[in-house]
Amino acid sequence: MLVKTDVYRLRYWPRYLLAAIVCLSCPGIDSAHAEAAVDGGESTFTIPEATSEIPGDDVLEQEGAVIGEIFLAKYDVFDTSQPGENKSLFRLANRLHIETRDDVILNQLVIKRGDKYERRLLDESERILRGNQYLYDAKIIPIHYENGVVDISVATRDTWTLGIGFTASRGGGENKTGFEIDERNLLGTGLKLSLKTVKEVDRDSVMMDFHDPHLGDSWVSLAMRAANSSDGNTFQLIVDRPFYALDTHWAGGFSYLNDKRIDSLYDRGEKITEYEHDVQNYRVYGGWSDGLEGSWVRRWRTGFVYDNHEFAATVDEPIPLLIPEPRKLIYPFISFEMLQDAYEIAENHDQIDRTEDFYLGTHYSAELGYASEGIGSDRNALIYSTRIDSGFGSPTNRMLLASAYLSGRWESGENVNSMLGADLRHYHQQSEKALFFSSVSVAVSKDLDVDNPLLLGGDNGLRGYPLRYQGGTSLGLLTLEQRYYTDWYPFRLFRVGGAIFADVGRTWGEGPLGGENLGWLTDVGFGLRLGSTRSAMGKVIHIDIAFPINAEPTIDRVQFLVTTKQGF
Repeated sequence: MLVKTDVYRLRYWPRYLLAAIVCLSCPGIDSAHAEAAVDGGESTFTIPEATSEIPGDDVLEQEGAVIGEIFLAKYDVFDTSQPGENKSLFRLANRLHIETRDDVILNQLVIKRGDKYERRLLDESERILRGNQYLYDAKIIPIHYENGVVDISVATRDTWTLGIGFTASRGGGENKTGFEIDERNLLGTGLKLSLKTVKEVDRDSVMMDFHDPHLGDSWVSLAMRAANSSDGNTFQLIVDRPFYALDTHWAGGFSYLNDKRIDSLYDRGEKITEYEHDVQNYRVYGGWSDGLEGSWVRRWRTGFVYDNHEFAATVDEPIPLLIPEPRKLIYPFISFEMLQDAYEIAENHDQIDRTEDFYLGTHYSAELGYASEGIGSDRNALIYSTRIDSGFGSPTNRMLLASAYLSGRWESGENVNSMLGADLRHYHQQSEKALFFSSVSVAVSKDLDVDNPLLLGGDNGLRGYPLRYQGGTSLGLLTLEQRYYTDWYPFRLFRVGGAIFADVGRTWGEGPLGGENLGWLTDVGFGLRLGSTRSAMGKVIHIDIAFPINAEPTIDRVQFLVTTKQGF
């Protein structure tokens, strides 16, 4: 249905409360582990047909066409015109679901009535809309052209955004459980509000999150988090107006973090010692840019940082084996960013039958700050970081995504807490339903802060080993994965994929606790991937079985993992 306006009514409140009751009474569906994915086969996402013959994008741009009406084609969670989705439960879900408001969608477009038609801006608006968890997908096309005026249709489909229930996952030999009430599109406004209890290896927490990505229909976002944990508490506030589009000319923001917790140091997956860690961090910045010039964007930022870390012994371990030195860094900074307008879309890469946006240009950023004792720091230090990302090839054949980074501090005539690393991700699309993926990560460090160790284990790449298994001053990790994407669509809720994988990695040098280096560690395994086409709560559920090849006898010979990740 094409609509141009949206009148919000309080009659939605009873539906919202009833939806909560329905969710609580639906066993067997854990909505905390899923997110919308593009339907393949019987598509439930229909692009409205053009009402007149539309010239190509190049012709429209050459003729100086301007944008006229902007219509919204909004689709509900389930398409009941499809036989497989014309079910009583799905019809009930649509009735309970509160549709995303028109103004929420329209305010995220970088086009408006009277603008010159540019396909680039339509594509950028699509990417922005697809970045919202409450939307399954977004497509923008011209549907009518007459007398130099082109009308636009913005087609979107909502996801189910209310999650109520228990959650559970397992990785690196450890379990994580919890209960949550999580709404990602409160009353159709795009607001996120969640209340969670989490029990994990480090702590038990009760936390509340709130996020308004468009405060007062602007591009200013407001995010807050408050957590009460078994080992401390956290409060975080972020107010930010980012460079939301390539042609954005200014940005600015403020963040505040007060975090008190107990951190632990691990060796071979076992906790060796612990200490209290109290963090206070403030950051304020402003940025400016001339926008897109040719195919490049250049941006500058400047601001001020207060970063204070204090450490102490815990009650349970009054004499820890190792405790970090306190540090207090107060400094102004300046940063530069340069990026190329180069994006491509794909399917069946990191998601299952869902539109994916890949950056295949060059993106460079660098930041430099100076902390001085004269303004309250506990030392004089030059703080630096830089990063470069580049993409090569095409997602329809072979694609390589490469990045390199360097960060650290220069103090007392030497580099400290410095890290130099690189990551490579290679995709080889063998067919529409098969892809070979490989990745390589390497990192070298020097004099890392004790609370910033370099670790390798089941929580960051070696799926057959315990989490935080081995530390060192440098590491290397290779992942090989054969991916398969099926047409199986159980209950029209999940897309199903599979993977056969191998991980090979090791660290060099001594970690903060010393210890023997274990050399190369290898695991192999296989698993299922479940990508939900309906929910906004997660992305891809991983159910893996991994086998460590050359592990010590103390490690389980089979590792069972259930996790939710951003991609395949």
